[in-house]
Amino acid sequence: MDRTREFCQQLGTWICQLIGNLCQAFWKFWCVTLKRLCFKEEEDDYLPASECIFHKEKIAKLGHVLRSESETLYDRAQAAYKIGLLAFTGGPNAAKFATQYMNEIPILLQSDQALPKTKILLLQSISYWCYLNPTSQRKAYSLQFLPVLTAIFHSDIEFTSRHEKNKHLLVKFWTCYVLSVLTCNNMLWVKELNACKFLKYNLQALAIEDWSGWPENFAEVLYFLIGFHRI
Repeated sequence: MDRTREFCQQLGTWICQLIGNLCQAFWKFWCVTLKRLCFKEEEDDYLPASECIFHKEKIAKLGHVLRSESETLYDRAQAAYKIGLLAFTGGPNAAKFATQYMNEIPILLQSDQALPKTKILLLQSISYWCYLNPTSQRKAYSLQFLPVLTAIFHSDIEFTSRHEKNKHLLVKFWTCYVLSVLTCNNMLWVKELNACKFLKYNLQALAIEDWSGWPENFAEVLYFLIGFHRI
């Protein structure tokens, strides 16, 4: 009698454990498999990585201003400046998205109506867009930025005052900085600029100007980045 009672108790314990294990297994199966098949969770509705672009709407809105010929050159340059800043802060995807608007910059830089302050905004936009970004640097090269930027050093303008000369000199300073950004860790730009022999003498002349207020004399920085000191 005692053995029968003991056997029944053990059998009951075993059955309870079996039922518990079966319930646990079914619960895992429900959570992991059936629930996923039967219900579409909100977290499954994610955007592909290519669509997750930080600042996308802001860049697109500013891009409309940049491309609008009804806007003033200065307002378009301001839009370019802000796009460059958003491209820099938004990461690689934002920078890549912004490239569709950057082909406007060489056009605006070459405009006869572009004042020095307008050109500086455009140059700053390039520096933000391309800073430590090889993909954007190569894109700038394909958009023919190089001849446009180096042409800035060939200014034949006759200045009526020292103040006017300083404003145009500041444009050349910013051009040196932008070219330093573009050549940083990018041999494509280095080789092309090294082939511009006239640039060597332009940079030598700019290096002796007053660069006070700048963190570096970027005419000298660019001179060494290109490798003119070895020629």
